[in-house]
Amino acid sequence: MPFTPWLLSFQSSIQITSPMYPETKKRSEIKTLEIPKRLDIVIGACRFILLFIIVTQFSINWVSGDLIVRKIFGPEVPTGKYKHPCSFDELDNGDLYLAYYGGAGEYASGTVVYGARLNQESSHWSQPRKIAGNPFRSLGNPVVWQGPDGLVWLFYVTRFGDTWSTSRIKVKISRDGAVSWSDSALLTIEPGTMVRAHPIVLQTGEYLLPIYHETGHDTELVGPGTTSFFLRYNPSNKKWSSSKRIRSDHGNLQPAVAQVDDRHLIAYCRRGGGYEPTTEGYLIRSESRDGGHTWGKGTNSSFPNPNSAVDFIKLRSGRLLLVYNHNMNDRTPLTAALSSDNGKTFPHRMNIAAGQGSFAYPTVVQTRNGKIHVTFTSQERTQINHAIFDENDLLSKPDKKSEPRESEELKCIN
Repeated sequence: MPFTPWLLSFQSSIQITSPMYPETKKRSEIKTLEIPKRLDIVIGACRFILLFIIVTQFSINWVSGDLIVRKIFGPEVPTGKYKHPCSFDELDNGDLYLAYYGGAGEYASGTVVYGARLNQESSHWSQPRKIAGNPFRSLGNPVVWQGPDGLVWLFYVTRFGDTWSTSRIKVKISRDGAVSWSDSALLTIEPGTMVRAHPIVLQTGEYLLPIYHETGHDTELVGPGTTSFFLRYNPSNKKWSSSKRIRSDHGNLQPAVAQVDDRHLIAYCRRGGGYEPTTEGYLIRSESRDGGHTWGKGTNSSFPNPNSAVDFIKLRSGRLLLVYNHNMNDRTPLTAALSSDNGKTFPHRMNIAAGQGSFAYPTVVQTRNGKIHVTFTSQERTQINHAIFDENDLLSKPDKKSEPRESEELKCIN
């Protein structure tokens, strides 16, 4: 809702002019000078109060330049304290639609998937409603995405035991713009298979869905056998096939992928291992030179990673955008990095959210108007946030001192 911050631009019409000879000031002159000073203090306080009201009313958490970050949902929304992670996409009609799983906690029983909509004509998200549930199992990690044919896909995991290594991926589709959903179907049968990031449409017209296979039964450790890979969907015959796996020394998971050209793809993956302090925590990078069928060994990139999810997309300009936590041990800050040379260097970088706490699990979408939208969670995974900025905001922020460089050639393995 537009507003005119008239008080913020209000300037006192009283001008304070120092006397030419201050040693000759009379007592009456001194009192006259004190009144405008007090008035300025009052005006300054009013400005602060009005700004606080505006921030609260419009749920704007912070604004920096053209970067705007708004809270979407918090603990006040009655879908359980836990709201994590959030995935969203822009629909054909211009609406934004998001999904997350909610409940008492990450490993709580009875967690379900909720969906909500931001109508393009509105500034308020709809109340979340349940779009996937199972009375006997816990659900997690929803991914919502609209394909070029208009179908809206909802991928999520169903946990069949106490840890994520017992999960399988299920899928639903909507033919009416995420108003109603089909029954669920089992997409994978291998225990430990999970989903986290959006599919991409390859230049062949096929879809490539990033997934991963999580191993081990320790909730505080990602096992070294954890691998990332991709499911390829052919819209013509409606069949799925699997790529070769990305293997790395300490495991990797939650891949996000971008296509550089018809044969060359780049994936960034969350590192494996634990959550104890480290000086060796980096994002894992892998490349494919055959259209995503086989992938090189995952190796440490130049980007730090605190064992947390990332997102990675190709913008309409052809530039590559990575959103990640620029820290080896804490999920703060949440940072955006931009490459103009097909992922060789990322000289432009800015923080989306920083400070105390955790700002994690980003999902990135560039809408048709060119704006870049990022959702992420904070407040111990009880709050979902929405950031909006322009590509030019990043281009105006060179960061030569911390310019990560990535290898151009990685040998593909089977």
